[in-house]
Amino acid sequence: MKISELKKSGHAPSLLASFLYFDVSFMIWVILGALGVYITKDFGLSPAEIGLIVAIPILGGSFFRLVLGVLTDRIGPRKTAIGGMLVTMVPLFWGWLFGESMAELYLIGILLGVAGASFAAALPMASRWYPPHLQGLAMGIAGAGNSGTVLATLFGPRIAESIGWHNVMGLALIPLALVFVIYTLIAKDAPSQPPAKPLKEYFNVFKIKDTWYFCILYSVTFGGFIGLASFLSFFFVDEFGLTKVRAGDFVTLCVIAGSFFRPVGGFIADKIGGVKLLMFLFVGFSISMLGVSFLASFSTVTVFLFLGMLFLGMGNGAVFQLVPQRFSKEIGFITGIVGAAGGVGGFFVPNILGTLKQITGTYATGFAVFAVVGAVALTLLILAQLSWKKTWVLGEKSVKI
Repeated sequence: MKISELKKSGHAPSLLASFLYFDVSFMIWVILGALGVYITKDFGLSPAEIGLIVAIPILGGSFFRLVLGVLTDRIGPRKTAIGGMLVTMVPLFWGWLFGESMAELYLIGILLGVAGASFAAALPMASRWYPPHLQGLAMGIAGAGNSGTVLATLFGPRIAESIGWHNVMGLALIPLALVFVIYTLIAKDAPSQPPAKPLKEYFNVFKIKDTWYFCILYSVTFGGFIGLASFLSFFFVDEFGLTKVRAGDFVTLCVIAGSFFRPVGGFIADKIGGVKLLMFLFVGFSISMLGVSFLASFSTVTVFLFLGMLFLGMGNGAVFQLVPQRFSKEIGFITGIVGAAGGVGGFFVPNILGTLKQITGTYATGFAVFAVVGAVALTLLILAQLSWKKTWVLGEKSVKI
């Protein structure tokens, strides 16, 4: 498989549109996490409280991914994405002009979940344009839109330092509006868009064991990535006394590892199979989190976090090399379901870190728990792939899983 094959098949403008839509949406989805240290200062939040605030958009994204997943299969990813961007403008206006109470922050966070739900429209848009042997790469390129986190963590604190976190949310409307125009002009639904099914038929996938396998695996890879990305700024300030801007820089470094290696994960999964790659990545993630749990020094912790996020990012690409092979006809809804599971995992990550810090007095406990989670995910994957070799892989001998 060569990258040049992407030019010969599919639709490059739609792949670009999917990336841009996912990128700007991801930036907006994690914006409360990027601004968490400033919000903490205004409201005097504890570690557990800030963990909840930055986790609410992630949980909101889980719910809305199911909604957008159904809409993607019924009306197409293009219309779904356009509607999603219009709704996403609401919490940005709200946070910019108001957002003066905790109740408002909770509601803003829930609505920001619509931006996180972009996953359920962006990835099916890319997937339906490309053949099975290019799924890992195509989905990885579209999914690399989670690099929007880099924009939030790198520029959010710097701008907030000068004009306040409310105005940062207002400024985020500008790139969203630009992407909205570009997407509307160049995105096109693939001719392979399946006809809409009766609504109840979509939920039949919940009866399939593989659905739950993918949900659990993605709750670890994506949940770990987005959860850590949302909380690390507060962690660096609280644990190592970094300035808010400097903390944002190091979060950005870690996020880059996860974001830009997602398509690499998809590419390698196309070559050697997603299962084989995920086994290696879960081992690496567990070792990395165990290394972080010792809290030895700032530089050591940063290296382990960088590696851990890299493994998680590649894991995201590997999981979604497998999903289209198993659920090609229900890719919109299944993407919403698996994506929702990732969001649920991401909701627990900052809450676990914040709550265990408050209970035990150290972040070491939380990171040790994540090391165990990685080992559990590895065990589940080993068990799951035994049944995969006996079932759906037989129908796609040319596609490595």
